[in-house]
Amino acid sequence: MSKPVCYSTKAYSTPSASSKLGATMIERRQPTPTDVQIQILYCGVCHSDLHYARNEWHFTQYPAVPGHEIVGRVTATGSGVQKFKVGDTVGVGCLVDSCRTCPNCRSGLEQYCNAGMAGGTYGGTEKHLGSPTLGGYSQSIVVTEDFVLRIPANLNLAAAAPLLCAGITTYSPMRHWKVGPGQKVGIVGLGGLGHMAVKFAKAFGAHVVLFTTSPGKVADAKRLGAHEVVVSTDEKQMAAQTGSFDFILDAVSAAHDLNAYFNLLKRDGNLTLVGAPEKPLPVAAFPLIMRRRSFSGSLIGGLPETQEMLDFCGQHNITSDIEMIRMDQINDAYERMLKSDVKYRFVIDMASLT
Repeated sequence: MSKPVCYSTKAYSTPSASSKLGATMIERRQPTPTDVQIQILYCGVCHSDLHYARNEWHFTQYPAVPGHEIVGRVTATGSGVQKFKVGDTVGVGCLVDSCRTCPNCRSGLEQYCNAGMAGGTYGGTEKHLGSPTLGGYSQSIVVTEDFVLRIPANLNLAAAAPLLCAGITTYSPMRHWKVGPGQKVGIVGLGGLGHMAVKFAKAFGAHVVLFTTSPGKVADAKRLGAHEVVVSTDEKQMAAQTGSFDFILDAVSAAHDLNAYFNLLKRDGNLTLVGAPEKPLPVAAFPLIMRRRSFSGSLIGGLPETQEMLDFCGQHNITSDIEMIRMDQINDAYERMLKSDVKYRFVIDMASLT
């Protein structure tokens, strides 16, 4: 099969792990019959972008273009596209393809594709060109229609961009563990993921408790929807919560004591980790065994659930709290992100790239 014709578009990339991101031109495929071409309007800045740009996960291929929280407008469609038309407002998340044939893909759980993350929006494999996929820090992108999502018309487009990763990452495990009214739910960490988790847990009707090491975040957590805030370094506050939680979502990527949170779960309670600490964390057996508690992980969501999440956000008017930046501010934004100096997600105005 011959390779598709390509076109050039502006982007921001980095040539190495130690280099800053800068302006460049990249090649995208012209739309095939099942493709949608999208003008990118906004792109969220995820901590994964920084990990990827700096090769902290040890699989980056350079030059690298990060970005997987994409909102834009359809500018062209292939001849066989049925779901979208020119002018539609759409989103693209962490996946642009998958094998589509394994049991996970057939179940709408493409994030767990048996082929791995080959269909990642960046760092995957561009099946048509045979080259690494390039992400959303660019003017445009071409994606097969099955991996394009509709953005509800009532949502602020810039603030909706982080829903494509931070939103679905926190929504999916809460749906899986059936978070709802009458439950007590804990959220560990108030960052890009944690602030979305607080919003979803409240919208699901749960009693929401935010755990933070920062007393200065108490007021903001309550503004976002937390009913209680526990300073996790305060032993008395933590002890008062022992054995009372149905579900805890841990959104912390730094080293921390998981076992302290296991003790807060009821019998049959679950703690799901969505943060990604660099080094393994010790897990004690007895806090799990003695109350039949469980510990699990969760990765983003499949395409059907991501669309469900977006529709839920449209119904409940849920978006991310963001700080808008220009494309040329991305290197400073990375440094600020490392210091947790953002409330709560940077979003790039891609018009600034032109």
